[in-house]
Amino acid sequence: MKFNDGYWLLREGVSARYATETLDVGTTPDSASLAVLTRRVEHRGSVLNAPTITVELSAPAPDVISVRAHHFRPVGPDPVAFELTPSPAEVTVAEDGGPVRLTSGRLTAEATTTGPWGLRFLGDGVPLTGSGFKSLASMSTPEGEFMAERLSLPVGAHVYGFGERFTPFVKNGQVVDTWNEDGGTASEQAYKTVPFFLTDAGYGVFVNSPARVSFEVASEVVSTVSFSVPGEQLEYLVVHGPTPAEILRKYTALTGRPALPPRWSFGLWLSTSFTTDYDEATVTSFVDGMAQRDLPLSVVHFDCYWMRALHWCDFEWDRRAFPEPEKMLARLGERGLRRSVWINPYIGQRSPLFAEAAEAGYLLRRPDGRVWQWDLWVAGMGIVDFTNPDAREWFAGKVRAVLASGVDAVKTDFGERIPTDVVWFDGSDPGRMHNYYAYLYNRTVFEAIESVRGSGEAVLYARSATVGGQRFPVHWGGDCESTYTAMAESLRGGLSLGLGGFGFWSHDIGGFEGTPGAGLFKRWVAFGLLSSHSRLHGSDSYRVPWAFDDEAVEVTRRFARLKNSLMPYLWAAAVQAHTEGIPVMRAMLLEFPTDRTAAFLDQQYMLGPDLLVAPVFSDEGDLDVYVPEGTWTSYLDVAPVTGPGWVRQRHGFDSLPLLVRPGAVVPVGGRTDRPDYDDAVAPTFEVFGLGDGEQTAVRLFDGAGAEQVVVEVSRTGDRLRGVVTRGLEHLVEGWTLRWVTGPLGADRGPAVVAAAGEAEATLALG
Repeated sequence: MKFNDGYWLLREGVSARYATETLDVGTTPDSASLAVLTRRVEHRGSVLNAPTITVELSAPAPDVISVRAHHFRPVGPDPVAFELTPSPAEVTVAEDGGPVRLTSGRLTAEATTTGPWGLRFLGDGVPLTGSGFKSLASMSTPEGEFMAERLSLPVGAHVYGFGERFTPFVKNGQVVDTWNEDGGTASEQAYKTVPFFLTDAGYGVFVNSPARVSFEVASEVVSTVSFSVPGEQLEYLVVHGPTPAEILRKYTALTGRPALPPRWSFGLWLSTSFTTDYDEATVTSFVDGMAQRDLPLSVVHFDCYWMRALHWCDFEWDRRAFPEPEKMLARLGERGLRRSVWINPYIGQRSPLFAEAAEAGYLLRRPDGRVWQWDLWVAGMGIVDFTNPDAREWFAGKVRAVLASGVDAVKTDFGERIPTDVVWFDGSDPGRMHNYYAYLYNRTVFEAIESVRGSGEAVLYARSATVGGQRFPVHWGGDCESTYTAMAESLRGGLSLGLGGFGFWSHDIGGFEGTPGAGLFKRWVAFGLLSSHSRLHGSDSYRVPWAFDDEAVEVTRRFARLKNSLMPYLWAAAVQAHTEGIPVMRAMLLEFPTDRTAAFLDQQYMLGPDLLVAPVFSDEGDLDVYVPEGTWTSYLDVAPVTGPGWVRQRHGFDSLPLLVRPGAVVPVGGRTDRPDYDDAVAPTFEVFGLGDGEQTAVRLFDGAGAEQVVVEVSRTGDRLRGVVTRGLEHLVEGWTLRWVTGPLGADRGPAVVAAAGEAEATLALG
């Protein structure tokens, strides 16, 4: 929110109480509290009739400092709040006549106790950001009361994050409100908003409020990031990295890290699409068509019309289209396929569940006690009130019943358009519940799946989210158009979301709105199958590859098999997302924080630590790809590409820039028909450009994410050596060490095969 009218004036109707001078200080061994007057202290009488802002400093985790500021002290029941997991931190508090200093690990907050108010943060003794003159304030506006803060932005620093934002990737100059909305991918609105940003200047900031947080990112005051929350209290946490990846690790340690999705979910998902005319025969023809064309398929998804129109949601199959759904699901399961269905948290009044839920008090109500209803999605729909424990259990029971019929995964659609003119069961503030609703909704469904399928087998396809929602993967980008522009904006949104701790992300291959041309579909297939999760889905037309042209079938087969073969590598990246909070699809700045060009890149990404992917955004296939320092190798044709610098390339529909980091060892699995196999069965360790005297280690993980096999690979002169240092007993069919010199699908280059029980393999490169 803008409070200013330019630099000198406040907006009409706005009055500000700025933190001006510290009046009183109290400390404990691990915290500090300062009473900061909102005017200069000239004499003893200055404290009379003077609003005061109380500032409390503490450390919920190493290298993290919390700042709580309030005008009026909070009283009453605790408001709805994000679920955080503090961790022990070594904290010191010092006050020696000068500023109060609170230190947590490598981060220090320094608050003035004499003279003008100031609060600054130092990482390893180096200034990062801070609050000073006309920064921290209590504001009165025509819209109500707000707490506001401005943190300085260092020269040249870039700001990222705030959730899944489809606006420009670098957020400097933008106004960002964290308020979940169903706005598609072509607007400033967002399905998944996160009041957290990170910078490439050594720090990130998390505003700990599920209410609407308004950020002015180098906009209202261009030298700062300003933010405000409604009410009289504000808490923000400064996180020191110093690198963006370290900031993300520390932020996710506090707010939660993703569960590890099941292996099968990484394969190709095929949807019925939304408003298409489909029934059991349609689904069977799709599955048969994929098999006849030798296209690997892992999941069949049934969108909205698995239920009857106007009955969303009643959790009952439309038996006109699916006469015996349990038998149909069983037949799909016998073919090795998983099954997914669509739901939402809205109950149309035509659904028999509407009256049941309304009578039981499970639906959101207006202040006068009536059930809140509207017609915007389903006629007369109500919204399940997930603050009611009985309503959560009731809804979870419906989900469990569907799972019992033979369903494996659930697409949790919607959850963004949550009204504020309502009364919640537990009395929660409607402004704070708007975003938080998505967390309760997805958590309810995720835990219901876990209770039926077991730990490690739960997976969602979720659209709405906020802080903590990353714990319940997978998330997809929402309703995009079938255009190259939308393909690029979808990627921007996914990379932005990954910088908020969301490790697994997908998008509608080909776009949702409209029907893509054959060229766009093929380009999007390559991008989609080099994403963490891959789904063919649309609105009013099918996305089966043969609906486009014969080459689309070939391209889908090529990249689906490529992804399945890369599962040992991708699974290791998934485990890292689960344990460290680093996303599978990574903005370039996460891997190359000192490369100034990487700071701006949003049309390419790292898939795991070692593969660079640059989707192609035209039929013609021309693009510029930025290559970081070193000699990289094209994974598909083994051509060397040297950086740092931009490289102009042209690619056919069966190709795209897929570059391997210098010196990387990429583990490749023994199967290409499915993703859920044992990585330790006949793996190949493909070595790309390892230099003389260099060595690296590659790890394989079991289906639960536990380290299973470790192979150390080194090069000395013209000899390549691989040694199994852990898990030799798991390599029951042996393993292969390969020096890659040939293209994919041909002889990849010299290799040595180690039989079962052989812990060492040596390969002559000359």
